[in-house]
Amino acid sequence: MLTRLTRVRPFVMQESMLPAADLLPESQHAIESYLAGGRRHLHAVVDEFLGWLRSPHSLRANAEQAYRRFTMLRLKFNTVLTQFDLFNNVITQRSENETGVWLSGMDVAAADALQLRESYFEPPPVICYLERGMGAAIRRARTRLPGGGSNPVAVVKMARERMVGYGIASSLFHEVGHQAAALLELVESLRATLRGMRQARPHEESAWRLWERWISEIVADFWAIAWSGVASTLGLIGTVSLPRAFVFRVNEDDPHPTPWIRVKLSAAIGDALFPQPIWGQLTNMWDMCYPLEDTGDDRTRSLQLLERTLPQMVRLLVEHRPVSLHGSSIPEALDIGERQPARLRMFLARWRERPHDMYLARPVLCFAVIGQARADGRINPEEESAIIGKLLTYWAVRSTLQAAAGCARRPPVKCACRHAA
Repeated sequence: MLTRLTRVRPFVMQESMLPAADLLPESQHAIESYLAGGRRHLHAVVDEFLGWLRSPHSLRANAEQAYRRFTMLRLKFNTVLTQFDLFNNVITQRSENETGVWLSGMDVAAADALQLRESYFEPPPVICYLERGMGAAIRRARTRLPGGGSNPVAVVKMARERMVGYGIASSLFHEVGHQAAALLELVESLRATLRGMRQARPHEESAWRLWERWISEIVADFWAIAWSGVASTLGLIGTVSLPRAFVFRVNEDDPHPTPWIRVKLSAAIGDALFPQPIWGQLTNMWDMCYPLEDTGDDRTRSLQLLERTLPQMVRLLVEHRPVSLHGSSIPEALDIGERQPARLRMFLARWRERPHDMYLARPVLCFAVIGQARADGRINPEEESAIIGKLLTYWAVRSTLQAAAGCARRPPVKCACRHAA
């Protein structure tokens, strides 16, 4: 085991990648520090076991007892290797041509979606990677890793199929929303409010029970809409446009809302935050593609009741003022005024005249402007993809150079080791 442990090297000594594709320094430091601590602990445990084997105490133990201790040691050993492989799979993609740089740019955008106008929490480092499939996911920072230990960074899994246009912002900011909701304890505070709605409106109890069940995903959708506007809803439609059996399925065991009502809720949230005709147009289009057939069964009645309570649900989300936000509502904390449709169109016009200004803007604003332009028909999919690719590359390069400049400004570290004579 000790021989195998010595072959587990830090990532900075084995992963080749362009400097621009590298992890942000805080992410690299958090991962390497966590894994180094795990290796040191495991080495100490192995040494302790070897010491026990050489001591008189081991002579009083039978083979079964000795092997039981060895088996537990091996399980701990495999746990450390599993955690190493978890991050290894994420970091290895950074060496892929173009993909690695884009992932680095997405790290910057994800970090930006955790930056609020006030310091409500200490945002953790975020790293992104790709996998096949339609959906995205997040392993939140400060949650338990397989085998134990607290995750040092938030790890966002993005679907390769979503790596185009507004799909990037929609999925990325949704997953970041899960991290933010945990840091702000939004799900817990909203669930308490929803339980009150269930008690206050018993004739609608079944609908409020479902809203409560789905609140984690709803809050993440809200976060994505508040940052990227219509891009979030367009991306959601692209994800949940499935056969009717899936779109209308009401599953109380699934934390994700039924797709049919989820799209309607997304559009309603968008209309409340950023009023404009596009939300009604998207809702009408959704109804034409997936008309609700009044069959009179329990599923139809449930969806109809959810639709009737939807305006109240939106109002609850918009007006909610959790203790963690010090009296502010979620829209106020996210400063949505800058991303109102008229301002987004103004930014687009300015950036067409002065493209350099676009690169000076926050990533969340860039995604919101591009998503609005796409919804307005002012850019086509090819232009959208090209612009986002340039922005991701720029953010990756800028963050790398800023990190290098920060290191260059630090005083040199003197080596305290003693050299042999």
